[in-house]
Amino acid sequence: MEKFKEIMKKIRLVDFIIIAFCLVALCVGFYTYKGFRQTADKQIEATSKIVFKVFMRGVTFSGEQIPIKKGEKTFISIRNVPYSNLDVVDVNADRRKIVIPTPTGQKVLTVTDVAQPDLYDVVVTLTDTAKITKDGAVVGGNKIKMGLPITLEGADYKFTGSVSDLKVIDAVDDEKVNRDMNTTDDVQ
Repeated sequence: MEKFKEIMKKIRLVDFIIIAFCLVALCVGFYTYKGFRQTADKQIEATSKIVFKVFMRGVTFSGEQIPIKKGEKTFISIRNVPYSNLDVVDVNADRRKIVIPTPTGQKVLTVTDVAQPDLYDVVVTLTDTAKITKDGAVVGGNKIKMGLPITLEGADYKFTGSVSDLKVIDAVDDEKVNRDMNTTDDVQ
């Protein structure tokens, strides 16, 4: 009993914390090894192709046509972290509109805003290969979900927008999804 009291006097609170931390780490390691706890690599269910749209509101350009073109590549940054060059599947640019009520008051008209001739709303459709998890598609370590801020950058442009649509597709559905993603729209 005397020896136990001497040992307890030498052990400090920090020593107890270190011993407790080591025991917890050993328990977590054991549960991971036995398969009771999932690691990050086991959460990936599949790898699949995805198609997502980036909506950019109020893009200003005064040139002849929008610099982002269908069939080219654009470099994207996700949450201001550089990621990769992705293929542009579709580009749809539309001049900013305003709503004008009719004299009868029953209907409204949507017309192009002539006060801001160089202001456009642009939707760019991109494609990439993603890791599919229970929480959704993961690209470049980021979950791709609606509302995610993305920057598109090329040789002569840098636009910021957010993801507005996402489709996870299989190789057999590729043609059908490309048709559904408005690939025939003209760029204004």
